[in-house]
Amino acid sequence: MIPIGFLEFGIKDFIEVLIITMVLFYLYRWIRGTFAIQAALGLVFIIIINAAVSALGLTTINFILRGILDVGVLAVFIIFQPEIRKLLYSLGQNTNLDRFFVRSNSDTIIDDVVDAVRSMSHSKTGALIVFARSSSLQDLVDVGVKLDAKVNSKLLQTIFNKHTPLHDGAVVIRNNRMVAASCYLPISQNQNISAVFGTRHRAAVGITETNNVFVIVVSEETGRISIARNGALTSGLTIQKLRSEMKKALGEQDIEDEEVAFSSSQSELNLS
Repeated sequence: MIPIGFLEFGIKDFIEVLIITMVLFYLYRWIRGTFAIQAALGLVFIIIINAAVSALGLTTINFILRGILDVGVLAVFIIFQPEIRKLLYSLGQNTNLDRFFVRSNSDTIIDDVVDAVRSMSHSKTGALIVFARSSSLQDLVDVGVKLDAKVNSKLLQTIFNKHTPLHDGAVVIRNNRMVAASCYLPISQNQNISAVFGTRHRAAVGITETNNVFVIVVSEETGRISIARNGALTSGLTIQKLRSEMKKALGEQDIEDEEVAFSSSQSELNLS
């Protein structure tokens, strides 16, 4: 134990302080740039004021502020509901973009999507394409228009043609199949997103904030190609850069899939 004035500070106290500091740091990073940071500052301000009026002996004001703080836990759940939902989504999912494709099909799918994006970019056809994990986004798929179709460049261009009824919303690609179209995504409330980006781009960011997915966006106004992943938007991609990002994001997991399959087969052999 290390004496600090009238306090004794030991290794357990140090570990506790370190853990609390890390939690507060990551909590700040988690809510930075959202409405939640302003609400958090408001709560901290109330706590500081309450401590001050308590020290000054202002009993009436102290009673009012304590009443506000007594319902603080409920207020936190209400105010931070989007952020809490995002955290729970993240905890419930694998942190890796896994099991999108098998290697034999990934290159063909990437080629078809890149070809469609190239054409839609030239014609300034707005598009929103989501690559989902095998078990994710079922709630969005259920309310969209189900397809269960092979990924095909011409089909993608037809769906996003502004004269077709399915052009609004997103196409979801899962298990090497186009499983649904006209899927409406949650809109990001991140205030750091530039005002030049519209609803389509904010929807792309929104779905990646709460789900481990990869999204391609084509702007209807400019034809600009963008991608969204992990709550971040990257805009102004060339076709070559798009292909590279797709292979990086989607193709990396082929090796993981083979390792998982190999491990499973080895386990089966050991059991037999």
